[in-house]
Amino acid sequence: MAVPKKKKSRMRRNRRRAENMKITNVRAIALCSACGAPMVPHRACSNCGQYKGRQVFEVKEGAAED
Repeated sequence: MAVPKKKKSRMRRNRRRAENMKITNVRAIALCSACGAPMVPHRACSNCGQYKGRQVFEVKEGAAED
């Protein structure tokens, strides 16, 4: 089993962790295939209530408007 010869400094450890966090915090905006509204990928559209072409939930009137 591999064992590190020396202890990693706090700076090196934190730099590595920060580099990994950059990748996960990026959020892209996708367009809904049904209504064309901007939405978060892999989530149901809050404007029309569809996900992957099927109706997931009913949207109440005026609920999605800002």
